[in-house]
Amino acid sequence: MDISDGTGRWDGLGSRDISTREIAMENVSQEVLSRAEKIGPICEEVIQPLRSPVRSPDDLNWMLARLLMLSRRCPYADVREKCLSVLQNVQDIGVRIPRPLGQGPSRFIPEKEILQVSKVNAKTQVIFEDAFAALGRLDNISLVMGFHPQYLESFLRTQHYLLQMDGPLSLHCRHYIGIMAAARHQCSNLVNLHVNDFLQVGGDPKWLNGLKDAPQKLQHLGELNKILAHRPWLVTKAHIEQLLKAEEHSWSLAELIHAVVLLTHYHSLASFTFSCGISPEIHCDGGHTFRPPSISNYCACDIANGNGTLDEIQGNHALTDTPCEVEALMEKMKQLQECRDEEEASQEEMATRFEREKTESMLVAAAEDEDSVPTRDVSRHFEDPSYGYKDFSRRGEHVPTFRAQDYSWEDHGYSLVNRLYPDVGQLLDEKFQIAYNLTYNTMAMHQDVDTSMLRRAIWNYIHCMFGIRYDDYDYGEINQLLDRSFKVYIKTMVCSPEKTTKRMYDSFWRQFKHSEKVHVNLLLMEARMQAELLYALRAITHYMT
Repeated sequence: MDISDGTGRWDGLGSRDISTREIAMENVSQEVLSRAEKIGPICEEVIQPLRSPVRSPDDLNWMLARLLMLSRRCPYADVREKCLSVLQNVQDIGVRIPRPLGQGPSRFIPEKEILQVSKVNAKTQVIFEDAFAALGRLDNISLVMGFHPQYLESFLRTQHYLLQMDGPLSLHCRHYIGIMAAARHQCSNLVNLHVNDFLQVGGDPKWLNGLKDAPQKLQHLGELNKILAHRPWLVTKAHIEQLLKAEEHSWSLAELIHAVVLLTHYHSLASFTFSCGISPEIHCDGGHTFRPPSISNYCACDIANGNGTLDEIQGNHALTDTPCEVEALMEKMKQLQECRDEEEASQEEMATRFEREKTESMLVAAAEDEDSVPTRDVSRHFEDPSYGYKDFSRRGEHVPTFRAQDYSWEDHGYSLVNRLYPDVGQLLDEKFQIAYNLTYNTMAMHQDVDTSMLRRAIWNYIHCMFGIRYDDYDYGEINQLLDRSFKVYIKTMVCSPEKTTKRMYDSFWRQFKHSEKVHVNLLLMEARMQAELLYALRAITHYMT
């Protein structure tokens, strides 16, 4: 049986029509209970969660894990309640049910502070329903992005177009490229999500044995994936030519644009996933277990009550360390604005300040955790695991300067993407603009604050790390507004996101709300994606001319 056939019975659960949901839920309930009754009570040594990347939707464990996910994440209360009831009935039969692991959608943010699917405003509810209808799930990334509904709506619209709408690449290839990109940063959360999606759209399970078992055409993409993820300034038209002129394994220009957008999307999304401490999805490996809890008996009602998970250890931010942090930052912004009004630096001085900031950004050390070795489950999807971001200045090397005036997203990249992959340029541009301009005019407990200077400093610092210079920006402002601990966080999140820790997340802007830190992470994610895209698109333009 084709793996995609088994998912059909679940599709109706995403309908806005309650009667359609009731029919679908009844079908799922009958199927699950029928299978559970055939099995009957099982000894605990028999029940083990499947570890294989290929898990059939006809497998009872797969169904139970999905019911668990729906009981916590479905935006419809009737489905959540019915799923809990089915799980309870399965347990009453004597079959062990799964329980969730972790502390909610994020390991860094207390679950109570994240928008819950049952307690959201009308606009967010509609966004969640649309996402659930499209994917059959409401993932943890979306829940955390739910702090900022305007951005979430744009993000989901763009991602839906890239993965599911008409385009140059087949559906299973899109998910496989997502796997390749996420694996470069050892992001098992995203890898596991797209392994499931890859199988559900009919992908060949053999490809999941490793990149070596994927078609040559995808294997050839591995080099571009590697360079874009870690050192995008090294991408040249020669890399593009190798892909477009590979005889029977050649890519078309339209296919390559689609692939490049997917690669940069998932590299940057891996950064967001690690920087917000996103937990594994409940229905994926690492999100649930069939093992009993160490204390008391566990029942389905514990799922609804949030019991059976690890104790919440986040706590509140340490507000006492820097009682004047926000006020000091606001005062610096005020002083810089006054300096802007009084004098303007020469072009030569502006260029000098950029080169100084670029050099200093190379010297900012990312997290000093021991280099983590990718697990086999992740590393099989890419080659050359030792290749990563390096501090080039320590070896006398430097990132070359890329003048935004010579090749910018607005004047060059946008039109190239739109020409070869219609509508995607517009979708990306909207997403970039929303992330860059998003503001609530607040800073921690202060209202009516113009944060544009701070947002621009963050965006331009990331582009500076990638060698991208804006001639009209005074890079001296960056050192005034971004302290060293924040720079370490930014560099780790952008260059080596797999090394991001909760301590690092907690250590910057300690008086700011979690929603503001998520906002920062959205800025970092989009600035990184645009920087990668600019290098890839410039190389494609050079090839075409």
